[in-house]
Amino acid sequence: MKSEPISVERPATNSRVFAHTRWDALPALAGFFHLAFFFAMFLLYPHTPLWLMLIMGFVYALMINANINGVGHNFIHNPFFRLPLLNRLFGVTQSIACCFSQTFYDVVHMQHHKGNSDRKDEAGETIDWLSIYRHGHDDEPENPWSYVFLSFFRDNPAAIARELRKRGRTELLWGNLELAAAATTLLVLFFFNWRYVVFFFLPFFYLGHCFSYLNGYFRHYGADPDKPIAWGVSSYGRLYNWIFFYNGYHAEHHFRPKVHWTKMSAFHEQIATMQRHQGTRVIRHAHMLGFLDPDLPKRAKGQTAAPGPVSVSN
Repeated sequence: MKSEPISVERPATNSRVFAHTRWDALPALAGFFHLAFFFAMFLLYPHTPLWLMLIMGFVYALMINANINGVGHNFIHNPFFRLPLLNRLFGVTQSIACCFSQTFYDVVHMQHHKGNSDRKDEAGETIDWLSIYRHGHDDEPENPWSYVFLSFFRDNPAAIARELRKRGRTELLWGNLELAAAATTLLVLFFFNWRYVVFFFLPFFYLGHCFSYLNGYFRHYGADPDKPIAWGVSSYGRLYNWIFFYNGYHAEHHFRPKVHWTKMSAFHEQIATMQRHQGTRVIRHAHMLGFLDPDLPKRAKGQTAAPGPVSVSN
């Protein structure tokens, strides 16, 4: 039986500011709010009770996760603005808010899509630098604890820079400019209040990236690296997808990475039958809470992670 071709609807707008849809004002505003929260923590630190600052620090860590996997992620695949300069400047604000280069993140994420959390080859390497199999053993995913807490220290700036050079000098220039902007901002904050940076900000900054890696782990744990339609694991909770701008539809995203976040739900409906037939995995919780899923595949030597049932609830 011949399958019907899959059509991907692209949003269109007559806006002079936004490239795809005026709805992109929402993730853009979320990015600016994150930046404002970043500076607000610093300004409030000397005048705010510790218990309240700890809550704000934890919220900031959650915001890093939501920004990386929502705002920044969608910005990579479908830049928000018509003018290239506006996209570049927004990338700088993102880099300061998250304290790493948005352009460098673009490189790492595109490498992720080249490999789609692939298993190791004969040489023991993976195409995807973020693959959950990269540091695993016996063709099994890595233990989630080590993946979550060690991945932050595994970035290879030299490899990222090599990929950037392939894109041309402009990309490398902007990547370094974003890094300089983030580093300079932290240096200024350090000058005015080094205790805030060392004992408060950096621990929550690290925690936020751990949350992001936790999110990423369960977006692929139990997926099938050999089936494009099952490369990712999806979660369809409404609130979760509103906050993360529909990156919960992660199997759909890996199957067609350029689908705009406003069209993701409709795209899912189009391919849902195919997903069920191919065993695309769906979990009932937000990816960061994927370890709570009752159908979580077991990690065992020689055992293939079986896909769970597909559900379109929530």
